[in-house]
Amino acid sequence: MGEIKSVLFFYGFDAIIKSKHDQKENMVTYKKAGVNDQKANEFVSIIRQQIKNTHFYKKFSVDVGFFGAFVPLQKLRKKSYIVASCDGVGTKILIAKALEKYDTIGIDLVAMNCNDVAVCGAKPLFFLDYLAVGKLNLERERKLVEGIIKGCEIAGCPLVGGETAQMPDVYREDDFDLAGFCAGIVEKDNILGPSKIRKDDVIIGIASNGLHSNGFSLVRKTLLSGRGVKRILSSYHVSLGRSLGEELLRPTYIYSPVVSKLAEKKLIHAAAHITGGGIPGNLGRVLPENMDAEIYLNSWQVPVIFEMIQKCGNIETKEMFNVFNMGLGMMLVVSEKNVEIVKTIVQKEGFRPFLVGALKNGKGRVLLKKSN
Repeated sequence: MGEIKSVLFFYGFDAIIKSKHDQKENMVTYKKAGVNDQKANEFVSIIRQQIKNTHFYKKFSVDVGFFGAFVPLQKLRKKSYIVASCDGVGTKILIAKALEKYDTIGIDLVAMNCNDVAVCGAKPLFFLDYLAVGKLNLERERKLVEGIIKGCEIAGCPLVGGETAQMPDVYREDDFDLAGFCAGIVEKDNILGPSKIRKDDVIIGIASNGLHSNGFSLVRKTLLSGRGVKRILSSYHVSLGRSLGEELLRPTYIYSPVVSKLAEKKLIHAAAHITGGGIPGNLGRVLPENMDAEIYLNSWQVPVIFEMIQKCGNIETKEMFNVFNMGLGMMLVVSEKNVEIVKTIVQKEGFRPFLVGALKNGKGRVLLKKSN
């Protein structure tokens, strides 16, 4: 039996031929794609320890590693905090570059930052961008900025400035990178997070727009390795309803307006933006140490793109959930009595909500359950 070969044909990609005893060894992981989450977490730990040794550490109310950084406004409002976020788009920019389509990743940039500020309970106040290039390409840069402005309009967060750096000795002529910076404000009593969560709270997941802006190193290794990348990206897939490139470039949903609205109405206890680290890595950041979050895997439909990545890359389900949002870009922790009103507000804002889990006594873990 160990010598029997199996052939997998999937979505028009080249056949993948593997012997059964080789499948486990050949499974693709994020680490094999060049991204080491363990080292990234170690780096955060190093930063956290170094900051703890500084004189200003005690002035911060939230530890390093949360979605946003909290800075007290002592001289202006004693019980208010500035919440700041800095993030980029990652290697999704390589998909845009391959297709020469640059009008959507600016939206991603705004979403990654404004969503992180909003889940802290803060309303985003302003946004700045940083663009580094090997050589200016005005048509490309115009499209990038158009996307950023569109994202800011959706978020209700003005673009107030930025920087464009020409760095020919660092970047090749047609290379570029993007980063964004967002700040909001929140009253101390309105900060969302572990302290507000109660036993028997439930979890509402809000549907994502596919991959959003995370896991693209693994996506590229799985779907785009080898020659003819542009041809593969341009190929139409009936199951997706669009070309692969169009699917991969769908912009990240900007959830900040609806999250801020729910926070202002005091209808949510915590929120998690599901980015790198997937559902376990991000939902886990808002859990109290004495509670677990049980997530019911049959409570929402996982988009086809994730099934495609998993099957083509022979990726374990656990790895998929540790890298991707798997169809839920935002998760809200709410009192059970507020479920229906929260779902109604989310739907009115144009998103699809799902009741996907509940809080139980535990140890701060996210537990993925096959049924509820």
